[in-house]
Amino acid sequence: MEQETILNALRRVLDPQTGRDIVTAGMVQNVVIDGNNVNFSLSIPSLQMQGKAELNFACIGAIAEWYPQANINVHFMARTPGSQETTSTVPQIKNIIAVASGKGGVGKSTVAVNLALGLKKLGARVGLMDADVYGPSIPTMLGLVGQRPKIQDVTGQMKMVPLMAYDMPTISIGNIIEPEQAVVLRGPRLAAIIKQFFNDVLWSDLDFLIVDLPPGTGDVQLTLVQTVPVTGVVLVTTPQEVAVADALKAMNMFLLPQINVPILGVVENMSWFTPEELPNNKYYLFGQGGGKKLALASHSVLLGQVPLVQGIREGGDSGKPAVLHADGGLMSEAFLNVARNTLRQVAVRNEILEPTKIVQMGG
Repeated sequence: MEQETILNALRRVLDPQTGRDIVTAGMVQNVVIDGNNVNFSLSIPSLQMQGKAELNFACIGAIAEWYPQANINVHFMARTPGSQETTSTVPQIKNIIAVASGKGGVGKSTVAVNLALGLKKLGARVGLMDADVYGPSIPTMLGLVGQRPKIQDVTGQMKMVPLMAYDMPTISIGNIIEPEQAVVLRGPRLAAIIKQFFNDVLWSDLDFLIVDLPPGTGDVQLTLVQTVPVTGVVLVTTPQEVAVADALKAMNMFLLPQINVPILGVVENMSWFTPEELPNNKYYLFGQGGGKKLALASHSVLLGQVPLVQGIREGGDSGKPAVLHADGGLMSEAFLNVARNTLRQVAVRNEILEPTKIVQMGG
């Protein structure tokens, strides 16, 4: 019996949590072949993990196909806590970035979609989660209205397969229930949906998962930080005072000592109006300075200013986001600039700060 053959057989077994094969996921350790005995350890998040028995049988079955005579012993061991890799229920996602705002109507979902696709354009592996469960607009913005995610059986666990838009995996409550039903969801139900979006969706290996949050500070925000380690937050505001005042409340929630999620930076949306026929003219319809003020208050940076351009709204309504427009000039460049600065801020954050921990709320 050869170790390489055994590992190749185990590559056909999928981790019920992430859908990755257990060898690539680094779960298989200490393979020892002694005569007809094959012993190895499987590193799992906890010994109470759901689907442990199915995983055991799947491993035995995979090896027995090659070596029917083998006596196979799988030793389960809980991962040692420590790194973000091991504490996260989605270890295949390197960075989880929440896009937040204090109030609705500031273009938060537009920023989330174009930031995700902008990062993808810059070469990153990106997914997008629509956690704005009250008003899910991402299906419209990505041309996915009416589509439903498929369900797949992974080692005895039923998982959702994300929908693909522009070669990017995405999931939204708007693709699961009718949009008008989303409005009436309440706390515990919302928490369950957010947890499902992480634990029951087959996310591939991603550099970034962008999470579009509902406006304000509520159940969804708290569930998010209690479910996964959030790398950082991108705050979206418009230049006027009232938007900044509301955004400060959202910012303060993430900076609470028991939550402690870093603010990566601020995107100022609708910074000025530029008519198509006068591309050099800027009209400051909502005043000036809101983004800078918020960046100072959050000790972060202004990731970019996005002008109020008709094409951005049209791109969102037609399912063709502005950042993808080949000749978008002003529009796609504004969002690419935000994506570049976000990449840089995440790199800085990961270099100088400890990984974010999942928030444990005392009862």
